[in-house]
Amino acid sequence: MTERSLADWLSYLEQLHPSAIDMGLERSRLVLQRLGLDKLAPRVITVTGTNGKGSTCAFIAALLQGQGLKVGVYSSPHLLRYNERVQVAGVEASDVMLCEAFAVVEAARGETSLTYFEMGTLAAFWLFQQAGLDALVLEVGLGGRLDAVNLLDADIAVVTSIGIDHTDWLGDSRESVAFEKAGIFRTGKPALCGDLEPPQSMLDQVALLDVPFFLRGRDYDLTINTHGWSWSGLNHRDEMLSLQHLPLLELPMENAALALQAYALMQLPWQPESIRQALQQTRLIGRLDRRVLNWRGKALTLLLDVGHNPHASEYLALRLAKQALPGKRLAVFGLLADKDLPGVVAPLLSEVDSWAVATLPVSRTRTAVELEAHLHSSGARVAAYASVQAALEAQCEQAADGDEVLLFGSFYCVAEALDWLGRQANGGVQDGFAG
Repeated sequence: MTERSLADWLSYLEQLHPSAIDMGLERSRLVLQRLGLDKLAPRVITVTGTNGKGSTCAFIAALLQGQGLKVGVYSSPHLLRYNERVQVAGVEASDVMLCEAFAVVEAARGETSLTYFEMGTLAAFWLFQQAGLDALVLEVGLGGRLDAVNLLDADIAVVTSIGIDHTDWLGDSRESVAFEKAGIFRTGKPALCGDLEPPQSMLDQVALLDVPFFLRGRDYDLTINTHGWSWSGLNHRDEMLSLQHLPLLELPMENAALALQAYALMQLPWQPESIRQALQQTRLIGRLDRRVLNWRGKALTLLLDVGHNPHASEYLALRLAKQALPGKRLAVFGLLADKDLPGVVAPLLSEVDSWAVATLPVSRTRTAVELEAHLHSSGARVAAYASVQAALEAQCEQAADGDEVLLFGSFYCVAEALDWLGRQANGGVQDGFAG
């Protein structure tokens, strides 16, 4: 039989299970045991939350790598390449590595049916076992308690934020969401929470499992001003640590502070300059991702963000409100049908001068017509387009020097924009991460 390419494997995985999401660990745990996968690294840090998981994982990995540790990172979803999901020492897994891992899991699963995500998670675990890691950072895909990532016991469990999203699986209240996210906690192992008001359901799990619990505003905190930020928190001996005069970051400093608290518990060297450098160098494509775009002789700022729920939208609006913008802000926006459209749009209405909305290239998309109708009824200036590319080009065309084009919403929306940027000729797109 001809060996499958990575594209062949991914196509195969999409058809392997009757439903894309099938919450539960029984099937994947059975295959995990057949693979002989157990403790994949001396330190396993699992990160869940409604928003901020990706940047928190990136900050934690950067801090660990700054100490010379070999770190594996598992994240989802990807933007352009599936390979983005599996990284070892900052390098994405190759097609060959992923194909080999999928083949190993396929052989081990036998008649056990697995979802696309479950197959991918087990394949990543197998690759991590081969890598000889010092630490492993795992981003939960959905919820926590029943997510395939939760097959591994976390030495440190991290909850970034608690908002309402994925209501079909996690429930429609913060209490139900918090219970699912607390499912990554382990008896006696430290747990951290970046939410200032964790629901009682999470606190109940903390008490039940006798978890050392580190809460923002009580055990660690940050202070942000116009020139920089500072952090204070506790180490594994409950001794106070602090960092002053940290430079402002593009990615959320709240998530950097949470990562710092996780790092402080790991009994690793506390070297302020190394820590400062690691935080400052952390980047994440598609998250508050600022670039400079030279478009037909005009210098435009392009800001990409995958915020697609009200909590993320509110945070994005706060960041934009603090930014001095010499020109106008023109938005390009696309969203999936299962997302809270009014909740996502409302916080940004006062920050955007004009909107270009697009239908996304997936069956679950909200149509441009639907997005246009809602924004029009909200009093916004809006135009509808058949694709993200068309919407983006239209906004770039009407933008003037000094204007900012904000492209946000679904991962699919940002991925389409990144693909468009990658195809631009003449080297007109440059990274521009300055604030």
